Amino acid sequence: MAGAEPYQGADRAVGGRTLGAGQLAGLLPDPAGMRPAYRHLAKAIGELVLDGRIALHARLPAERELAVALGVSRATVTAVYDLLRESGYAHSRQGAGTWTALPEGRTPNGLGRYLTPEDTAIDLAKAAPGTSEEVLRDALAEAAGLLGAHAATPGYHPYGLPELRAAVADRFTRRGLATVPEQILVTSGAQHALSLALALLGSPGDRIMAESPSYPNALDAMRRARLRTVSVPVTDTGWDTGIAVSTLRQAVPRLAYLIPDFHNPTGHLMPEEQRARILRAARASGTWLVVDETMSELALDVPQPPPFATHAAPDAAGQVITIGSMSKTHWGGLRIGWLRAPSRLVTELAGQRVATDMGGAVLDQLVALCLLSRDTLPARLGRLRTQRAALTAALAEHLPHWTYRLPSGGLSLWVDLNEPVSSPLAERALAYGVRLEGGSSFATDPGVFEQRLRIPFVLPPATLREAVTRLAAALASPDLTAPYASSRPHWVA
Repeated sequence: MAGAEPYQGADRAVGGRTLGAGQLAGLLPDPAGMRPAYRHLAKAIGELVLDGRIALHARLPAERELAVALGVSRATVTAVYDLLRESGYAHSRQGAGTWTALPEGRTPNGLGRYLTPEDTAIDLAKAAPGTSEEVLRDALAEAAGLLGAHAATPGYHPYGLPELRAAVADRFTRRGLATVPEQILVTSGAQHALSLALALLGSPGDRIMAESPSYPNALDAMRRARLRTVSVPVTDTGWDTGIAVSTLRQAVPRLAYLIPDFHNPTGHLMPEEQRARILRAARASGTWLVVDETMSELALDVPQPPPFATHAAPDAAGQVITIGSMSKTHWGGLRIGWLRAPSRLVTELAGQRVATDMGGAVLDQLVALCLLSRDTLPARLGRLRTQRAALTAALAEHLPHWTYRLPSGGLSLWVDLNEPVSSPLAERALAYGVRLEGGSSFATDPGVFEQRLRIPFVLPPATLREAVTRLAAALASPDLTAPYASSRPHWVA
């Protein structure tokens, strides 16, 4: 029945074979009380395709079987499939069945977060700032002067450039966590670091504890690694440590992924006593903690927190993998990230990396090294404070019924719309020249956070004010909440 415990593989994309009726029912909301049920079910299936939870070209179950699994009439399922075909989310062939598809012009959410060069919409989907042209040019010039010393070498550094490993290790040490270069692996961004850790430490079917909401690309990585997510909530007041501790004790997950510093998307900062409790519980359950600290330096109103692993007892320190990146603090275009872990684990991760990536570009790592030597963070934090103020002022003027908690750091607001229109608003906003990421994209479990939007404040104040003006106009559209208003291949006309 719909609403029952999801099947074991529900947290990964299903494709390349027939999707069982029970499997699909486990991913869908309970149709009881939905009016009309077929529209809600078709919308849910389309969203699962866009989110990558059902892969393209997966064969959908027979109508009669799905009707039994959902507890609805076969006519309802027939109407669901008809609507999916009309809107472009399914194709059928007589006598051969029905397969998932993607409407013309649409991309899965994981790709839709990235604008093409010709896209002129104001981009509020990415919480990643640009950088100063002058700062980048100066760093590149300095790096060019250092490049000659590497010309006679093969240029392959699976562990990362030794100088950069040492610089990253020194940053951890200065923050209170003694670190040597052998504990650092330089990666092609934080996402690369996470994917390496999941592949080495997890196996298909293993449990991973994850916050809900959480970073969409991290959730995608877990699904593609075929891990089973066990969610713990991050609410308007922060983490419920009791739930997290009991989840570690009862579910005994193999891994746990946490964003304790200016959490993405809520902006919360985990208190120190909660960090210590979670570390103790993870040590008891034998769970690897993968801690994402890509936001830790973006402290706008409070001091920068020390590394999470500083709270670990000596016998538990080896269970913590810390992920960092330059994407939020400097520039995502460099694709420079890292992880800190026990040296033996770094060696294993580097060995795994070589199978697909012999190492990052030497020039990029030299540019990163030069940027890390410059104290550019105060200027960036000042700009973020100004942009945050501009965004909140614009929301107060144009959308005063939207509410949020002002974060003390990070890059975005987690806004409560006070009505479940996040996905249709994101669709409608494109017509008004604004690209958004609906709240459901941040959900560990499907069908939640439809009342939420993440709105980054990484753009100039004037651009943010214009974006909010356009959002207010989109929200006022009379057909915003009318899904499938026409046969066009989108939920909203």
